[in-house]
Amino acid sequence: MRRQLVVMLKEPRPGRVKTRLARDIGQIAATWWVRHQTARLLRRLRDPRWDLVLAVAPDAAGLTSRAWPDDLERMPQGPGNLGDRMARVMRTRPPGPVCIIGGDIPGITPAHIARAFASLGRNDAVFGPAPDGGYWLVGMKRTRAVPASFLQGVRWSTEHALADSRATLPDARIGLVDTLQDVDTADDLRAP
Repeated sequence: MRRQLVVMLKEPRPGRVKTRLARDIGQIAATWWVRHQTARLLRRLRDPRWDLVLAVAPDAAGLTSRAWPDDLERMPQGPGNLGDRMARVMRTRPPGPVCIIGGDIPGITPAHIARAFASLGRNDAVFGPAPDGGYWLVGMKRTRAVPASFLQGVRWSTEHALADSRATLPDARIGLVDTLQDVDTADDLRAP
């Protein structure tokens, strides 16, 4: 069973990506940042230790978009909030451990991903916390069915997102890995 690293991405179009960042720096600049950040991230995270998969939105445009490398597998995110879409990824991927990240974490390296997969050796699930109370990574070993409650009722984009998400896995052994900063605002771009 191969490890799978799934990157959740929106097609980089002005007004559709990083809307909070766009309020600070403008839609064109935010879209430019997403395009370049995603390209760097995907180059950096290609690794023989896992399969790199793109979960794209919007579904139809994302599957054919030229914004991302053609050789990477793509899957549609489908409808719903972020929790619905990530839970769908966890439920529909082929057997084996899965980690999900977003494309907006400039500091992420293959070593961070390797630590997350290693944590799944002794845990059912793993989270990579973010300083704002959210998280940049969620992973599951998937030796059992993904619970129906997984990521339901999470207060997204708040300081409660990680705690709420952990609460949707009440019987799971949960590991935590490195804390990394994602980018939602101009202040996040300036963070060390």
